[in-house]
Amino acid sequence: MRDKIKYFFIKKIYGDHNNSKPVILAVKSMLDKLPAGGVGLNIGSGLTLIDPRVKNMEIFGAVGIDYVGSVEDIPVDADEFDIVICQEVLEHVKNPVQAMSEIRRVLKKGGSAYIQLPFIIGLHPCPNDYWRFSEEGIEELALSVGMTSIESGMTVGPAVGFYRIAVEFFSILFSVFIPPAYKIFKALFAIVLYPIKLLDPLMNLSNERDRIAGGYYLICQK
Repeated sequence: MRDKIKYFFIKKIYGDHNNSKPVILAVKSMLDKLPAGGVGLNIGSGLTLIDPRVKNMEIFGAVGIDYVGSVEDIPVDADEFDIVICQEVLEHVKNPVQAMSEIRRVLKKGGSAYIQLPFIIGLHPCPNDYWRFSEEGIEELALSVGMTSIESGMTVGPAVGFYRIAVEFFSILFSVFIPPAYKIFKALFAIVLYPIKLLDPLMNLSNERDRIAGGYYLICQK
């Protein structure tokens, strides 16, 4: 029950960025790229099956996980997949360039990758947390391994970026007085401050929206 509550809190309240409209549309566009008989790979999939044609890869083994390994050393042969989806993973690896090179290696020629990364977010070790990426940074990551940028965009905007930091700020502040209650405070403020996220459509109208955007995605091709 505790794990289910934690999962619901992370996926549906605090970390619901994968449910944003830009992400849903971008992932759908990737699935639409799968040819008849094609196969894809979802790196850092968790236990979610996004499509029967897409294999799951994680750093742990479980029912529904097809490959166990690191994105820095993907345990499959070259030229295996038509698409690769990698959401909120590369900030957790020591060498994101090596990871991007591996993604390119396992793609078929002409195959596409969807790379999604955070920009403004608090520390979230899983088990480690090394990097943050601007939109230009993700594009440079792909270009550095010979991938061609096709499309990029914001996953969640400045309201979500501010929300994430506000939740952490007040949780840390109150936990100064009750240190063991940090996670309780975080859950509380994640709920109380949630309406801030609803300001994203308005704030995205500003030319300065990139200053504290929550994150970005890139679709690139081998």
